This record gives sequence, C-alpha cells and structure tokens, in this order.
Amino acid sequence: MIKDIVFATANEHKMIEIREILADLGVPVRSMKEVGIDPVINENGETFEENAIIKARAVHELLPESLILADDSGLEVDALGKEPGVYSSRWLGEDTSYDVKNAEIIRRLEGLRGSERSARFRCAIAAVFPDGTEAMADGRIEGEIGFEQAGANGFGYDPIFYLPSRGVTTAQLPPEEKNKISHRGRALEEIKPLIMRWISETAAGM
Repeated sequence: MIKDIVFATANEHKMIEIREILADLGVPVRSMKEVGIDPVINENGETFEENAIIKARAVHELLPESLILADDSGLEVDALGKEPGVYSSRWLGEDTSYDVKNAEIIRRLEGLRGSERSARFRCAIAAVFPDGTEAMADGRIEGEIGFEQAGANGFGYDPIFYLPSRGVTTAQLPPEEKNKISHRGRALEEIKPLIMRWISETAAGM
C-alpha cells in the first residue's frame, strides 16, 4: 500500500492546488519541505517532460517507498517564440518578482491584438512508483496575454493569462473552477487513474 505521495516541490501555492485536485485519492500528499528533504536538482531538460522526470527520479532515490510526483510547467507566449517556456520560473532571474515578469511580457506585446497575443499554460506531470515504474501526463490550456494584470487568485503568470471565452484571467477564477480547467489540473486528472489503480492493486496484494 502506498503510504504517501510526495510532490517534488517546495512551492506552497502549488501544493494547495495539488491537494485539492488529489483529495479524493485518500492518500496524504506532502511536499519536499514537509518530508524534510531539499535536494539540489539540476533541471537541465529541454522540455517540460524531461524536467518533470528528472525531478521525480531524484526524489525517488531519496524516498523509494513513496509514490513520487513532479511537474514542470510554464507559460508559452507565441509572439515571444514560446518564451518563457521551460524557463518560466527562472525567466528574468529566479529572484525577480512575477509582478515584474508579467509587466515585462505585457510591455513586449505592446501593439499586438487578439490572436497575436496567443499563449498557453503547459504542465507535464511525472510519476515514479515505489517499484520504479514511471508514468507521464500532459495538460495545457489555451488563452491570450491580457493588457494588464488582473485578479488576486492563483499565482505566477495567472494575472496576465486571459481566457477570452470567460472574459477573465485565471487569477480571477475561483480556485475550484480554476482547478477544473487549469493545465496542472488536467495533467493531474490524466494521471490520477494510474495512481488509483496502483493503490487498488497494492491494497489487494497485501
């Protein structure tokens, strides 16, 4: 039986979303901080998928009895050549605030309208099970870059990610609504059946 799920992140904003989405699994979901590890992980992959599995494997080595989940996610802005992409958290510097990052993206898109401002959030979720089995899931949501930052919910680039069909940014959505449509929510929902099957099979084998 899986004793817990450890998500390879120290981001508490992200953990709030993850716990809400995975709440129906009935298994504790803990961050690296909560289990007392802080590994140095070299995220040198060229894709979201590569970085996600790098993180998951690194944490699995430290916690082989836990089910490890890791994600790599980010914003792709078409007019910027899909930047910031896999460098989303480090774009303009790791210590640069997202207010500054968001303002810079808006500045660079000045004069563009409608589909010229197309963008998407992407998320790759990697899982490494206690027996070493690996799985991968991908989620994405399409939208546009807004003309100003708006909304107090969410985090990161949410205040500038505008959903034309809803007339709001993802930072203006209630958390439960955002989790249903977000890139991370979609990726977690895709991988959730694999986790549920593993839990069921291991419980039956006890």
